[in-house]
Amino acid sequence: MKHLWGIDLGGTKVEGAVLEADSHRVLSRTRMPTEQEHGYQHIIGQIKKLVHALEKDTGLSPERIGIGTPGSTDPRTGTMKNSNTTCLNGMKLFDDLQTALKVPLKMANDANCFALAETRMGIVPEVCPDAEVVFGVIMGTGVGGGVVIRNQVLNGKHGMGGEWGHTFMDESGGPCYCGDVGCTEQVISGPALEKYYGKVSGRELKLKEIVNRYRNQSDEHATATMERLLHFFGRGLSNVINVLDPDVVVLGGGVGNIEELYTLGVQSLEKHIFNTYFETPIVKPKLGDSAGVFGAAFL
Repeated sequence: MKHLWGIDLGGTKVEGAVLEADSHRVLSRTRMPTEQEHGYQHIIGQIKKLVHALEKDTGLSPERIGIGTPGSTDPRTGTMKNSNTTCLNGMKLFDDLQTALKVPLKMANDANCFALAETRMGIVPEVCPDAEVVFGVIMGTGVGGGVVIRNQVLNGKHGMGGEWGHTFMDESGGPCYCGDVGCTEQVISGPALEKYYGKVSGRELKLKEIVNRYRNQSDEHATATMERLLHFFGRGLSNVINVLDPDVVVLGGGVGNIEELYTLGVQSLEKHIFNTYFETPIVKPKLGDSAGVFGAAFL
């Protein structure tokens, strides 16, 4: 196969790319709005339009297409689950897209695609070229994770491989939309941090300003919020390290841009792992918002 075709389906946009298989050179890349407010069938139509646009731009036709999705496919029922694009949940997206596009598909969660892209053509080959196990973290509006083992995505028996965001972290996170209490996503996601700051301070601030005030030491509530983040980041990620013992961890998402995670956060992590020393690189991604669509192509 000479070309890799990938589609990254997000809540606000759907993006597609065509890469040369050998060189990974990008031949075409385009995006269009998802327009999920118009419903499930409209999203199918948008993806179909996107593929036609890529075909027109490159003069090529796909042999098969990789697709990254919010949420995951239940292996037993073939339906989507756990998607914040809620009109996808309960729908047979894989089957319906394969019918619409008339091309063989491979589909995976967007966090898995992020991890795969950074493993194949992102930061991982630079920091650990012999890496066998990579854990990719997305910390932003939500918290997710993806596992790549020997360059292959680990989906798992239930299609939940890497779902770090919905492991238990601390009851202080409160109820989660998934039905549990104290999920990682409810403690260290961007909205969760802003919510905690509001609770202890009585006022609302965006995360960026909370971080600035913490660094300026001008706001005790910002300090409390950040210290809580650093503590639970280390404590939570140590569980992943203890179970997977990955060669590299890549942090993506807006919260992942906070520099203190790579210093004080790692120090917190070191306190909780089941070992006397810690050598796993915790690194920033290289591909930015390109990771999803490139990872889909590598599926």
